[in-house]
Amino acid sequence: MLINFLKYSFISIALTSNLSEMNIVETAVSNDNFSTLVAAVQAGELVDALSSEGPFTVFAPTNDGFNKLPEGTLETLLKPENKETLQSILTYHVVAGKFMAADVVNAINENGGEFNVKTLQGNNLTLKLWEGNVYVKDVNGNKAKVVIADVDTSNGVIHAIDNVVLPE
Repeated sequence: MLINFLKYSFISIALTSNLSEMNIVETAVSNDNFSTLVAAVQAGELVDALSSEGPFTVFAPTNDGFNKLPEGTLETLLKPENKETLQSILTYHVVAGKFMAADVVNAINENGGEFNVKTLQGNNLTLKLWEGNVYVKDVNGNKAKVVIADVDTSNGVIHAIDNVVLPE
């Protein structure tokens, strides 16, 4: 199971040898697969927070993950009047601390097959193994598969997911 989680199914991610010298935001900006996330972080005025010392673990939806939202949802969220809702959704994808893939899998295994983590938004996400892969499950039961693990940054780690998880 750990091997499947650690196996990078690259979606044309441009990894460089100095990637770990960039922070979470700089790393996301450097990858076209996170352009929607970057736009959302900017609209939500969270660039400074996610560029701070941390450390943070970010379960970062790819552009394809954002595209799975119902039509018009993203456009609505990016409007200035919806900044608080957008911030709530984005911080629901962030956990304080740096949890690499091995840490996540160990925590799941040590806790009976699933592990709850408190997000910066305040609600929990459930991390679980299904069919040899790590999934993130929100409070509504929606799941997102980790498709890229352990993107190391100067202030934490990014695990790319294939869906947007939503708080209550």
